[in-house]
Parts: sequence; structure tokens; C-alpha cells
Amino acid sequence: MEKSYKIQIDHNLDFQLTEKDVSALDLIRTGSADFHLLKDGISYHLKVLKTDFSSRNYTVSVNGNEHNVSINDPLDELIEKMGFAVNGSKNIDSITAPMPGLILDIIVEVGTEVKEEDQLLILEAMKMENIITSPRNGIIKSIAVKQGEAVDKKQLLIEFE
Repeated sequence: MEKSYKIQIDHNLDFQLTEKDVSALDLIRTGSADFHLLKDGISYHLKVLKTDFSSRNYTVSVNGNEHNVSINDPLDELIEKMGFAVNGSKNIDSITAPMPGLILDIIVEVGTEVKEEDQLLILEAMKMENIITSPRNGIIKSIAVKQGEAVDKKQLLIEFE
């Protein structure tokens, strides 16, 4: 059985490509993230703008128009069919200090609803400001530190509901 890939573009166009289909493409690399594709006599200039290998999501410019592309291989498809989550929801209920330092600023308050990657606080360590971001969506249950407080590595900083 030939390996095939499920491609989804902009969350609304789905199709399958086999390894044979991919090798038959008239595709030439023209730069580190640039490609030229000739399909049915039409020329396409492709540029990979963003990559997220862990979730297999990419932002690609095609002749200047941006598109979101996701690519699943046969193992991804099997895991999905079996009902297993590849990137299940994160069950992180607290954040601890990744290193000793000084709390410069606390951006959130108890009760604040945050999204994954939202900024929570700023920790100064070794004369560098480190922005601590949320690892998941949630609501801030408690803040265990105060601005100006020195913290040790692994000290509790924030808890989620």
C-alpha cells in the first residue's frame, strides 16, 4: 500500500496526495523557503512563511496569497480514526519558576481568563527579562508571588482553575 498524505488548505479544501503524486510534481526549490511549481501549464511561486512541525501546520504564500496548510500522514490518520488525541488538551494546573529571579511585573489578576501563549508575568533572571506565558487556556485561580519578590527555581507562581 502506497503512503498517502491528507492535505487541508484554509480549513475548507481537503485532498489526498500519494508519494507517487508528490514525486511527479514539477517543483523546484528556488531559495531556502521558496519554490516554483508548474502545474497544467500554470506557474506558481510558493514561499513557506511559518512552520509548526509538531502540529504539522504551515503558512504558505502562493503567488502572494497566504494560505494555512495542514498535512497528516498515514499514522496521523490512523490515530484520528482510533479516537486518540495527538495533541490533547493540556492539564497543566500551575506554573512554577523556571529559574531563580525577580518578579518585575504581574500582567494578570486572579479571575483573569487567559488563552494559551498570553503573557502572565515578567521574571528577571541573570539581567534578562523573561516573559512567562500561559501554557493553556484557562482562568487564573491564584497568584502566589508579588511584584518585586525574589523567587527560587520551581517556586509556585500561578495556579489555574
